Amino acid sequence: MNSHHSLWATFRWPLLLGALSLTGLVGALLEDGLWDWLGVALIATSAAAVAWARFRSP
Repeated sequence: MNSHHSLWATFRWPLLLGALSLTGLVGALLEDGLWDWLGVALIATSAAAVAWARFRSP
């Protein structure tokens, strides 16, 4: 088994979740209507990822 991981392999999911959350936060703060709901959905992706990782681990 190869235990060598690149930085991209380590940080790609946290960076993606951070970008989605930041986009959702800024969009919900700056716009109304659809952006409020889209912002909630984008921010919820982080909570869903944490819940998924928590229930997946032993």
